[in-house]
Amino acid sequence: LARVDALIKTATHGQEAPPEVKAQAKDQVVMREIFAQEAEKQGIASTADYKMQLELVRQTVLINTLFQNFIKAHPISDADAQAEYNKIKAEQSGLEYDARHILVDSEDDAKKLIAQIKAGAKFEDLAKKNSKDTGSAANGGDLGFAKPSSYVPEFATALQALKKGQMTETPVKTQFGYHIIRLEDTRAAQFPAFDEVKDKVKQQLQQVKLQEYEEKLRKAAKTDYKFAAEQAQQAQPAQQAPAAAAAKK
Repeated sequence: LARVDALIKTATHGQEAPPEVKAQAKDQVVMREIFAQEAEKQGIASTADYKMQLELVRQTVLINTLFQNFIKAHPISDADAQAEYNKIKAEQSGLEYDARHILVDSEDDAKKLIAQIKAGAKFEDLAKKNSKDTGSAANGGDLGFAKPSSYVPEFATALQALKKGQMTETPVKTQFGYHIIRLEDTRAAQFPAFDEVKDKVKQQLQQVKLQEYEEKLRKAAKTDYKFAAEQAQQAQPAQQAPAAAAAKK
């Protein structure tokens, strides 16, 4: 019965199982025993490959239990999650900009489109017909609300200099080409309520704690083995030496 319960717990992730699942679990336990006994008869348990796999499974169970115990002993409180939420919210505060743009390859093409818009052509229609940014072109160049940091610096600077309803008078050059930008609106940065993201924030904080615990165990271990990150750090000065020498010439 203990093996049946363990199998059910694994299959249902600890949730209550319906009667048909319990019956299937009993069948599975009996079948596993039949197969295991046959494997024993064939001497599989004494082979090197079996012993190696068994050791890997043993280590996996031990490690999983170790980390599960750590998580249980170091829970993330609502207060911890609230503090982290407030920190992230403060970092992401500010204005969001609702913009449209038209992206073309050449400055001349951009200037011609600006002239057409000033002459009465609709920005949205020209964006659909001419913009290389096919994702926004289909919506008349609409990029939706986003923070300036979402864009490359040249685009962000030009966008922030505009007033609502205003368009850039000259093409804005970026690594993607030449942009014509129009600012539709601005608003305070939107952020989900704490209750909506509390569980996610807790999971992230728990993961950070777990990584710190893993690193603590690694540093405390008595071993001469050099991990990949340590090898890279040791090799870095040697790799930089030629560049430093060249700079002095």
